[in-house]
Amino acid sequence: MQSKAANVDVYLKEVPAKRLSILTKIRELCLKELKGYDETMRYGLPCYEKNNVAEVSFASQKNFIALYILKQDVMEQYKNELKGVSIGKGCIRFTRPDKIDLTVVRKILAGTYLSKNTICG
Repeated sequence: MQSKAANVDVYLKEVPAKRLSILTKIRELCLKELKGYDETMRYGLPCYEKNNVAEVSFASQKNFIALYILKQDVMEQYKNELKGVSIGKGCIRFTRPDKIDLTVVRKILAGTYLSKNTICG
């Protein structure tokens, strides 16, 4: 869902009630693991930027919750821990919010923080 929300608090007020809890937890993990990143709204969704470059974002889409991880080395490093989840070049699509493994999400975010590579293009 692309939003016109001015900030992430407003964005979260717009999401379906059944997704609010998990999206709030994902946001909390982003804020905890991505120290020094700026939380912004870009492209109609919450983004976490370093040096004005979005490296992570998430969204409540029509049929899934998306977690965008834009560092390819991180996606590659953790893809085996995402068995049964639809993944693309920089997108992890969770079709069942109740099945999101927050431990893996935390590791992916920590990996993004530690990665020295640039984002995929």
